[in-house]
Amino acid sequence: MTDFTTEVALGESLVPVGQLRFTQAGPRQFSTFAYAAAWVDDPRAFAVQPDFPLDGGPFHASAQAGTTGNALAGVFADAAPDSWGRRLLERAYGGGLNEFQYLTLSDDASRQGALRFLDEDGKPIRGAAPDAVPRLIDLERITAMARAFESGNDISAEDMLALAGAGGSGGARPKANVRDGDMLWLAKFTSLHDQQPIERVEVATLALATACGIRTPTARLELAETPFPVALIKRFDRRGLSRIPYISARTALGKAGTDLGSYTEIIDFLRAHAADPEADFRELFRRLIFTILVSNKDDHLKNHGFLYVGAGRWRLSPVFDVNPAPDRNPHLETAIMEGGAHDRSIRLALEACTFFEIPEAEARGMIRDTAQRISGGWRDALRQVGVSGAAARAYEPAFMSEETESALTI
Repeated sequence: MTDFTTEVALGESLVPVGQLRFTQAGPRQFSTFAYAAAWVDDPRAFAVQPDFPLDGGPFHASAQAGTTGNALAGVFADAAPDSWGRRLLERAYGGGLNEFQYLTLSDDASRQGALRFLDEDGKPIRGAAPDAVPRLIDLERITAMARAFESGNDISAEDMLALAGAGGSGGARPKANVRDGDMLWLAKFTSLHDQQPIERVEVATLALATACGIRTPTARLELAETPFPVALIKRFDRRGLSRIPYISARTALGKAGTDLGSYTEIIDFLRAHAADPEADFRELFRRLIFTILVSNKDDHLKNHGFLYVGAGRWRLSPVFDVNPAPDRNPHLETAIMEGGAHDRSIRLALEACTFFEIPEAEARGMIRDTAQRISGGWRDALRQVGVSGAAARAYEPAFMSEETESALTI
């Protein structure tokens, strides 16, 4: 049996929040979190995840072999790397890592959200790579390192540690965090296995989302004239050097593992916890319509998130990881209504408008407006990022479909 214990702190000032204890016993992994008394008594305190009330605890999470991702509670799992970052850490530190090691070996500076994990001396656990977050001017070098890793080529131990430390959280695609002054950006690399210009199209699609009135992070394309362009997405859980608490919708809804969810469940969370529920209801409805009309393949619960805004309240984060898929089945990862079909359907979205507290006439107008902006703007948005000709035509089914026609005439 192996035990790990870390003090959990918040933000740059390292405000004590509680203690996380992690245990590995053969194939089993489990953890316990308890709030610090000083945090419970702090007038600024809040529940780090909704089902961890300040007057409760300790809180437990456990997992058997094959489901190790459940060994950490959701707010801690949100801060840990997903498959790309895990592969980097395994290459840098060796296989057989447990969930606590995945969480703490990734670099403290780029970890998602505002929670930090302290060693026995009260210092943030930073992983083995010093200054792991590269500068923006080093982007070409980091891109080459990521390509070498994907190719299975040899990488120096120092470079491997640097790449692993900067890998960050979220998704299977190659990425790294980069710093530009005090600003932190997520650099999303073109994969060697890409058959389509995915990074170019993601930047274009975020521009379309902005045009549709959806809140988006600042995004731009770098190394655009090379065969391996990079999508740069500004980290929305940072405000300069300050860190903003963040939870995914998976955590907000109390889901585990690969549990599916629905937009109406997200609405229920917003009704109870949002600073301005009505504004977020409309924002989420626009995102649902947009997801349908651009054939977004990545609207699962970890790709919806919330930022803490104070006084125990949360707000929808800017939209992220919107990836049109012209060759995918018309399927939503997150169902429109709880217990309902996962069909990518404008009709079903309109039928659900009452759950978003939006009058039907207003919902119809929002749908038509979004459809007009997408159908009238997708070609130019792609052209702006260097996608035209056959490559643009290949994406046409993602932006112009039966659902588009339905939305334009609704």
